[in-house]
Amino acid sequence: MQTSDDSLTHFDAAGRAHMVDVGTKAETHRVAVARGTIRMKPETLALVRDGSAKKGDVIGVARIAAIQGAKRTSDLIPLCHPISLTRVAVEFELDDASNAIHCTATAECEGRTGVEMEALTAVQVGLLTIYDMCKAVDRGMVIDAVRLLEKRGGKSGSWVARK
Repeated sequence: MQTSDDSLTHFDAAGRAHMVDVGTKAETHRVAVARGTIRMKPETLALVRDGSAKKGDVIGVARIAAIQGAKRTSDLIPLCHPISLTRVAVEFELDDASNAIHCTATAECEGRTGVEMEALTAVQVGLLTIYDMCKAVDRGMVIDAVRLLEKRGGKSGSWVARK
């Protein structure tokens, strides 16, 4: 039997989808950090590193795309609340040993609902942008391991992913 703490909050008692009412929740400082990876051929990673990809500065464009993705999350995910973000930071790590690029996004706000979806969307959009900019030379790239690493703020407090 489920309790109210572990039930799916985006469904009403009749099982219909609805937007969660956050009107009575306290505004708190909320932070979420997400991470994901795109794996590619070593030659593709070298193009990104050297800045010699045909479409230009792959990482720079992907960073802007990730930030834009975080800002547009409520347009993409039907039941997400529009959030007034106070900060979105996106970092990319080139990993030669794995022929991969890791993207970490941090989203912050002062609000009544969390920013997990914004951080996750930023990661996905950043990695998809890398795919788009490099697909002419490597259509076999794989995006994986996208997940929430931590969240802070709100009634449920802090949460950190297991390693």
